Amino acid sequence: MPLAEPISAGGRYGHYVGPGAAIILLALASASLLVGVGDRSWDIMVVSRLPRTLALLLAGASLAVAGVLMQMVVQNRFVEPTTAGTAQTAGLGMLAVTILAPDAPIVVKMLCAAAFALAGTAAFLGILRSIQLRSTLTVPLIGIVFGGIVWAGTTMLAYRYDLLQTLATWNASDFSAVLRGRYELLWIGLGLMIAAYVAADRFTIAGLGRDNAVNLGLDYRAVVALALLIVALVTAATVITVGIIPFLGLVAPNIVSLIAGDNLRRTLPLVAGLGAGLMLACDLIGRIVRFPFEIPAGTVMGVVGGGIFLYLLLRKGGRLA
Repeated sequence: MPLAEPISAGGRYGHYVGPGAAIILLALASASLLVGVGDRSWDIMVVSRLPRTLALLLAGASLAVAGVLMQMVVQNRFVEPTTAGTAQTAGLGMLAVTILAPDAPIVVKMLCAAAFALAGTAAFLGILRSIQLRSTLTVPLIGIVFGGIVWAGTTMLAYRYDLLQTLATWNASDFSAVLRGRYELLWIGLGLMIAAYVAADRFTIAGLGRDNAVNLGLDYRAVVALALLIVALVTAATVITVGIIPFLGLVAPNIVSLIAGDNLRRTLPLVAGLGAGLMLACDLIGRIVRFPFEIPAGTVMGVVGGGIFLYLLLRKGGRLA
């Protein structure tokens, strides 16, 4: 599963994007706090708009980091939780615990979803190892097919137990229902991002491939296990809080890689910031285009991210894969 291009040390414009990106992110966060149907009273800000903005920041940043970790482990730039079956298996885990233990605490539900996500990602990697990959484009294709099969089975199970509406809510990734007391699970993502940054150099070396990493003295299996654990927990926390958000973990790392290279010690904050900014921008678009009604942020991200995904697939015959 090699990268079509070697990992680069840095990009041409990597040193210039930090301050500008911070200013744009601050502007988007401020706009998120101010845009809305209701008034701007202190109660509305504290109960609704501030939690929503924080949820967008945390979900976007953590999913972007999860995406870049998956790309390093699989060595393919088209892989992220929704193109590897990770998010879909997390949804299956959520449905399973809803059926078997509907009154379970939210943390238990998240851990169950994370266990399913981890198992699903391991199954995806097992499939990749069992076949001969002639093209890097085959990897996301397999992941999308695998995720589609899992989601089809999840839908059948939801139909059997009259939970299709619940499943549709998870698939919509709508932040309009985020209130104080209903998003705090996403703070787990912040701790996981810090852990990813601490181990950033190890993940960068792992992205060189198993043989190269082992020759450099890296405990490759342990690093891969840590990366997959972070991805599973981030995906589960996001799915259980706001639903499945497509393509975010694919788009943000690819854009940052083009600008600043692949050294995670330097680029991981940029990946997280861009993921947060994209999530804020998509949510604002969804709140404005049909004001006072809303289009779910995940739907907007699916359109935007899907378009960028197709561009990356077609760009020079998939040279970025």
